[in-house]
Amino acid sequence: MKNIVILGSTGSIGTQTLDIVRGNKNALSVIGVAAGKNVKAIEAQIREFKPKVAVLYDETAAEDLKARVSDTGCKVLSGMDGLISLASFPDADIVVGAMVGMIGIRPTIAAIEAGHDIALANKETLVCAGHIIMPLALKKGVKILPVDSEHSAIFQSLRSGGHDEIEKIILTASGGPFRGKSRTELEGMTAEEALRHPNWDMGPKVTIDSSTLVNKGLEIMEAHWLFDVPVKDIGVYVHPQSIVHSAVQYRDGAVIAQLGVPDMHIPIQYALFYPARVYLGGKRLDLFEAASLTFEKPDTDTFRGLSLAIKAAERGGNMPTIFNAANEAAVRRFLKDEIRFLDIYDIIEDAMSEGTYIDDPSVAEIFDTERETLGRIAEAQ
Repeated sequence: MKNIVILGSTGSIGTQTLDIVRGNKNALSVIGVAAGKNVKAIEAQIREFKPKVAVLYDETAAEDLKARVSDTGCKVLSGMDGLISLASFPDADIVVGAMVGMIGIRPTIAAIEAGHDIALANKETLVCAGHIIMPLALKKGVKILPVDSEHSAIFQSLRSGGHDEIEKIILTASGGPFRGKSRTELEGMTAEEALRHPNWDMGPKVTIDSSTLVNKGLEIMEAHWLFDVPVKDIGVYVHPQSIVHSAVQYRDGAVIAQLGVPDMHIPIQYALFYPARVYLGGKRLDLFEAASLTFEKPDTDTFRGLSLAIKAAERGGNMPTIFNAANEAAVRRFLKDEIRFLDIYDIIEDAMSEGTYIDDPSVAEIFDTERETLGRIAEAQ
């Protein structure tokens, strides 16, 4: 029996992780769950999965939850201290990092310090703190198992060769809902239109990032740290069918890819059971039905999120944090219809040019950078 802690249990990745647990009750046990403030959802999870500990980041919501589940024996904690306590829970075998945002950094570090393997779905952990996370995981002998479909595909493809045999990493992108549109066409695009992803069912933040291609830039940063590959050796290929989830090209010219239907249950389950593959129900990939697979070069002049992210990744230091914070602020405003679609890029670019650069930021400096970036953007409104 493998004991699991899920940070972000009420979100998209968290709920799909619980689907995997339902199908493998003889092998997986949820001993801890955490979320932001969704009392009803986490109460239902407590009653179904009977974890020992639950955390709500919002203290008022945590008090409400505590009263609701007083009959269960589940210990309820709150705030960052609660998240860190749960992440370092001694009985855990693996911690699923599925919280959205930089809130996931400190609990992930705590889990690694405690010696727990990490099934990582939180982008910001590596985007902003990869230079801290990966050396610490190596020191502690902890596995960082990617849950993002692209990074899981790369991880699986890397089982075909050694690190010194890698020539290039191929990150695939669906192109999002606005693939092929011109800058003029994008000027009037609304949040409602941006949220209509053609292939994947994701949360609003990630879906908007897909429409701007910011998500691919963030994934380049993640891949750089996860697989210890230079940014220049990571390429993005637009693949609208979302069947080839990513690939590795080796020095002999062979390209090894992972294919499958667009379903996050596959990479989640792979991380939880790694290195084993266990049965998973659901739709299978039918290559006859797929018929054809196409690939295009990304339009980085129109979708500038990708080119700006590459600049941030190449600069390193705290520049990815500036990029990420500016994008989060811009996406929040776009979802509220306060700015236009193309304004997202301008906000990111301005933040990168005005931010204070730090070459090797500590965790505290990473959060200082975020606050400084968000404060500057707020003042400019």
